Amino acid sequence: MIVVTGGAGFIGSHLVTELKKTGIEKIVVVDNLSNGEKNKKIIENQIYEYIDKIEFIELIEKRAPICKEIDFIFHQGACTVTTEWDSRYMMRNNYTYSKILLNFCIEYSVPFIYASSAAVYGMSMDFKEKRKNEAPVNIYGYSKWLFDQYVRSIQKKIKSQVVGLRYFNVFGPREDHKNNMASVIYHFNKQINETGKLKLFSGSHGYDDGEQLRDFIFVDDVIKINLWMMNNPNVSGIYNAGTGTAHSFNDIANAVIKKRKKGKIEYIPFPKELNESYQSYTQANLKNLRSKGYDKKFISINNGIDAYIETLC
Repeated sequence: MIVVTGGAGFIGSHLVTELKKTGIEKIVVVDNLSNGEKNKKIIENQIYEYIDKIEFIELIEKRAPICKEIDFIFHQGACTVTTEWDSRYMMRNNYTYSKILLNFCIEYSVPFIYASSAAVYGMSMDFKEKRKNEAPVNIYGYSKWLFDQYVRSIQKKIKSQVVGLRYFNVFGPREDHKNNMASVIYHFNKQINETGKLKLFSGSHGYDDGEQLRDFIFVDDVIKINLWMMNNPNVSGIYNAGTGTAHSFNDIANAVIKKRKKGKIEYIPFPKELNESYQSYTQANLKNLRSKGYDKKFISINNGIDAYIETLC
């Protein structure tokens, strides 16, 4: 039995779909369905079982009989609202919950692959998975970073597989429920439909208008990394999950405009309140991931955008 927390969400639902394609049927989705937009992802995937996230952690803490059936956990569930400032809520969801699951997995030698984030790097310009490069600037990034530190602090004692994947800017189908946290590709397409204008930030942090850079990775590639890790049980550690190539927001906007054959860029003032918490540049260093044998090529940004827009129009 494989458990996917956040399995009704963006990345989690894609992971469930691909696991089923491999012939795995006994997949348990753990999530919070208070957001009704997630329901269709549950229905589409025709899962084996659904357990509410609060009920699931209670079962884990009690070591209920169902726990003995778990063979693997993909921990994708988290609060991903980067602008959330309720620290207690964020830490309870992203840190404490993750610790409870990890300790269960260690006790029962259950492989554990979890979602970390490029947000742990903060304003850094060096994206190697090293402590010296990590300085999160919001509570979301901090919650992810602190769990990474917890994993590192006990990694020598862990005998089963534990993998943390630091997701960069993931985009693709099934992210509509994320609202403001959905990718810029999603929002650019929506803006074309509503006003015909794509809104980009004006220059900031030494970059010209719309020239801030991010590493955008198509969701299919993120799933491939997860499944590769599952199929390589001797690999553990924390790894970047990006393409290793940064693109400007102008590049992304123009690719959307080209695909839609309409739209015009409009630059808006950069919000002053984001000056000290905005990642103006991210680019995954993949040396660590590649050194473990992951040699798959990544979908190009243009092909990824084209494929995604096809599902939105």
